[in-house]
Amino acid sequence: MYDTLYVDGVVSEDLPNILESWKSEIKQAIERKLVTRPEVYSRPLRRSLKGYRKLRVGGYRIVFRIESNQIKIFVIQHRSSVYDTAHERLG
Repeated sequence: MYDTLYVDGVVSEDLPNILESWKSEIKQAIERKLVTRPEVYSRPLRRSLKGYRKLRVGGYRIVFRIESNQIKIFVIQHRSSVYDTAHERLG
């Protein structure tokens, strides 16, 4: 079982812009998949985001990294903008 940590941008920018119906889907995916077996349910990212992983929830993507017993979530956004935001926040 992993602990979950959200970076500031996720709480202040990403979550307020997501519809309530999708928030519950995303929350369930984090609780059922990421917290239990992140390496099974997610996929590794490549190139400049190597070392990070993504979980797909409908049209949304969760970009995160596994750090010992913790899931550190960096971005939760629609697939059309998530990677641009990830590059801004991570690098």
